[in-house]
Amino acid sequence: MSRLPGCLRVAVGLVLVWLFCAARPTQAQQFPRPTPDLDRLIQELFADQQSDDMPYEDMYETLLLYYQTPLNLNLATREELRALLLLSEVQISQLLEHRQRVGPLLSLYELQSIDGFDLRTIYRVAPFVTVTDAGPNAARGPLWQRVLHEDNNALFLRYERVLQQRHGYTASDTTSTGRLTSRYLGSPDKLLLRYRVSHTKDFSLGITAEKDAGEPLAWQPSQRRYGADFLSAHLVVQERGRLKTLALGDYQLQFGQGLLLSSGLQVGKGGETITTIRRSSLGVRPYSSVLESTFFRGAAATVAVSSTVRATAFASYKHVDANSQQTLDSLADFTEYSSGVLVVGLHRTPTELSNRKSLGEAIGGGNVTYTSRSNHLAVGLTAVGTHYDRALQRRTALYNAYEFRGQNNLAVGAHYSYVLRNLLLFGETARSSSGGVGTVNGLLASLAPNVDAAVLYRSYTRDFHTFYGNALSENSRNINERGLYLGLKVRPAAGWEISAYYDQFWFPWLRYRVGAPSHGHDWLLRLAYTPTKTSLLYAQLRTRLKEYNADDPRPLPLPEPTLRHSLLLFYDANPTTVLSLRTRVQGTRYREGDGPRRTGYVLAQDVSYTFGRYLRLSGRYALFDTDDYDTRQYVFEQDVLYAFSVPALYGQGTRAYLLAEVRCNRHLTLWLRYAETHYRNQTAIGSGLDLIEGNRRSEVKAQARYRF
Repeated sequence: MSRLPGCLRVAVGLVLVWLFCAARPTQAQQFPRPTPDLDRLIQELFADQQSDDMPYEDMYETLLLYYQTPLNLNLATREELRALLLLSEVQISQLLEHRQRVGPLLSLYELQSIDGFDLRTIYRVAPFVTVTDAGPNAARGPLWQRVLHEDNNALFLRYERVLQQRHGYTASDTTSTGRLTSRYLGSPDKLLLRYRVSHTKDFSLGITAEKDAGEPLAWQPSQRRYGADFLSAHLVVQERGRLKTLALGDYQLQFGQGLLLSSGLQVGKGGETITTIRRSSLGVRPYSSVLESTFFRGAAATVAVSSTVRATAFASYKHVDANSQQTLDSLADFTEYSSGVLVVGLHRTPTELSNRKSLGEAIGGGNVTYTSRSNHLAVGLTAVGTHYDRALQRRTALYNAYEFRGQNNLAVGAHYSYVLRNLLLFGETARSSSGGVGTVNGLLASLAPNVDAAVLYRSYTRDFHTFYGNALSENSRNINERGLYLGLKVRPAAGWEISAYYDQFWFPWLRYRVGAPSHGHDWLLRLAYTPTKTSLLYAQLRTRLKEYNADDPRPLPLPEPTLRHSLLLFYDANPTTVLSLRTRVQGTRYREGDGPRRTGYVLAQDVSYTFGRYLRLSGRYALFDTDDYDTRQYVFEQDVLYAFSVPALYGQGTRAYLLAEVRCNRHLTLWLRYAETHYRNQTAIGSGLDLIEGNRRSEVKAQARYRF
């Protein structure tokens, strides 16, 4: 077997695992709700990906939360239904009116009797919702008993590794000055452990431990290192009379339009042009992701002051990564400060370890929200105070002139949403200690049964500071931006859908790599056809224009327009119940000012086949060819459950992977994945400590889920 090619050895191993698991005695199968097709869902929600800063971990964690604790359509609030991003405002209103008029749903397929719901919508939401007449207090008793007897109780173990040796794992060299060169301190293995037990509107208990590739496993309490590099835990209980939510440990907060506090599934501008521009005010949420900077650590509680008023208070303290610096003051003493908070979360080298958890962050605040008895009007106030144990001071640069400096920041805001027939008005406005103001206001309208429209205006001044906000914006942060978004969705005939948006934005102050105020626009047009409930075909065109500094020797280079055109063709078909085929063709044309046009494209073919109840194989073969890194192509890939893979493909070559899902019994499920990228006309891949000598990069990933 050692002489077999690598992919064939993987295939033989998968078959052996399947035979072993299939031969084991099993109990009667208990079929869960359909597993969500995350790849298909992502294709529908997102446009073509054009950057590396998407929070995929948070997005997949939110989908995991919905799947593990499905939303009860008989109890869900308007905000909870909005958070799914799969229902229009009219569909939500029709569902709530149906519940009030007819009573609880008896079956998920009863949705077909509600105006505005079709089979496609029902199949999209089915993995994330449930229908039961049990109230939130149906299962009470000691918490430990409910935890022990809960069916939604699973342990995940995951292993990942790049097979080729990277430069960071070789022996250190000695420089000309006699110093050893930097290397990664840990092994190239990436490890994840996640345990979660939860029940909808009752409780959630979770523990997460993660080690990234290159990070050492170490037990050094004095340096806040306890084995795995990242540890997280939470306990959340809900619906205890007036106490609606109590969170201990790690948690997230979502209020208003996310201007001050935002978390979870935030798509923004994408293929879904209407529902994704709004935010849902979900309040306190459990946290079990592996992002090391987007959560709070401490306690939070929500109390029902009355039937229409809820109040939330929270307190958090944790250490975050930061660049530590020193400055000489007038007394010849050194004063420490931090040049910025780091959100990457990698601690592989001595330098990265020196930045690890070097800055103390204390946050406290609250929210009060009034919701009318009709559930049509909601207004609220939010306050967030932040204190760092050392001052933050950005490096001296003109574009940083209005960035946050100091140790303390207080931000106060108000948010609202109002449903008037087929209209939804929503917005939030906030002010930070610096005097900067941010505001976002929008309108969703159902102009006809088959026509939806959206309008959103945003304005974030250059001195507006919010550290956990993520309202809709072109920038990665809500600062130094004004913009107007227009969205439209038309369903001209059964199975056909036309989606479009146009977004015009301005940046009143300088930005990184932009030495003057600038502006740009972004528009998208998608034509989709759904011939059957299991097939999808769409064509999409997107154009984005932004200004960046020209490459010239002048001291203050002037910004020049950078134009990117993207075309995407996608086809998803299921010829049989066990066979799935997906074809993707996408290309990019890129130009800076009057420079030459550069292009890139990728062709990808996916195949998935299910062998009975125990084995499912999925694979892809892709060809890519790009002129340079600016024309790189991002392509979503199927991965082990609740993991993600969106590699950036540039240069010339091929990309292939094979994924197996092996269901051994109703308790144990295994996932095995092998992926390889082969570059043509290259003798090395990557740079720095990630440099690989050769033209192939191979990755393996294995995951086990055990349901108790």
